[in-house]
Amino acid sequence: MSRAAGIVLLSLIAAISVGAGLAAGSVPIPLAKLFAALVQPGGDAVSDIVWKLRLPRVLAAFSCGALLALAGTLMQVLLRNALADPYVFGISGGAALGVMFGMLVGAGAFAQTGLGLAGAVMASALVFGLSLRAGNWNPYRLLLTGVVVAAGLNALLSLILVLAPQTAVKGMLYWLMGDLGYAGNPLPAFAVLAVLFVVAMPFAAAMNVLALGRMKAQSLGVAVGGIEFLLFGVAAVAAVTAVLIGGTVGFVGLIVPHLLRLMGFADHRWLLPGSVFVGGGFLTFADTVARSAWAPLQFPVGVLTALLGVPILLLLLAGKNKDAAH
Repeated sequence: MSRAAGIVLLSLIAAISVGAGLAAGSVPIPLAKLFAALVQPGGDAVSDIVWKLRLPRVLAAFSCGALLALAGTLMQVLLRNALADPYVFGISGGAALGVMFGMLVGAGAFAQTGLGLAGAVMASALVFGLSLRAGNWNPYRLLLTGVVVAAGLNALLSLILVLAPQTAVKGMLYWLMGDLGYAGNPLPAFAVLAVLFVVAMPFAAAMNVLALGRMKAQSLGVAVGGIEFLLFGVAAVAAVTAVLIGGTVGFVGLIVPHLLRLMGFADHRWLLPGSVFVGGGFLTFADTVARSAWAPLQFPVGVLTALLGVPILLLLLAGKNKDAAH
């Protein structure tokens, strides 16, 4: 199968996951009624469920998963580390801290988003500022700084949970574990995803060279410093946007690039669009299961992605160990 045909197949699978998310739930909707509600929105109960409840959440899940997968793909090639994920900067921790502080003081949704953005900007300034040394920086120092800052932010998040009133703790924990139940209008997230994808794609060929190492890329004429800085920024914005949509959903940005490389999508010209489709479809599927498998009880989607991601990652690592042994 050609790479183009593979991308088309992945896009169809992603579309199927979106359709399943619209049909499944505490009130299952037959496909015929679902199609009718999508084509001719009306005032009946089925149309209200589809357009007011499920479609915004499904699209939010897809955009969140696509952003996480895009950020994870970029982080893994930029850091030359297959275990890098979108949260490695600690920037997502800054966004989470801002949102959680807004919840603690009773701020509205708009104010929480603003506080989340402010926290992300402050964390990014701290990480990149501490990573600079004599006007220069490298990915390894950036990685270590991000890990240290993330640890400090996690401690502050724990402190907020301790200080929060008992009635608010459950909602905070749900959001912190990854919860799309309160996701709002998904169109801004799709706009951010489209812009970041358009910015990153022209550098796909350069990313193929960067994956070989910074020295190799520099010897081949790649403007390593400028490209790395730009793509780090793209990954950071993608991770922060995903956090603002659904909290800290784990494993999507870590697992998806691995799976696609095993499927033969090592070239970033195909890996980037494949990550968008697979990441979006995977999180949409996980959220559908989290809200419908035990309906009316709903689980945080981050719990389900971890339950699915841990065995998948262990299998991938086991497979690599076997290949290394041979």
